[in-house]
Amino acid sequence: MTVRMAGSEAHLIGDWTLSGLAGNIDSLALSLHQIELGRDKNLQINCGQMKKADRNGLELLNVWMQCARFRGVEPVLINVPESLSQSMHVLIGRHLTDNCPDNGMISD
Repeated sequence: MTVRMAGSEAHLIGDWTLSGLAGNIDSLALSLHQIELGRDKNLQINCGQMKKADRNGLELLNVWMQCARFRGVEPVLINVPESLSQSMHVLIGRHLTDNCPDNGMISD
């Protein structure tokens, strides 16, 4: 699990399961420091390179998105693989998947 920042876009990469998070959580904290307070009002979170995720990883993603909001930035999920968007909806619920701009990616 890695977060790579590129301007106002964050790329989520790899394994977002409990085993993938172990030892890599500093990547999230570091990425938050790269978000300047209120500079960019939107942060696109590109999920296209996420390989897999479980409840632990998705809950951590949700907390990370809340931390971005505290810094004055509105996160938006983009390029969410269909399998992950369904998992996000089932495991985390609408409060995470509402941030997807393409409602067609979310199945009820």
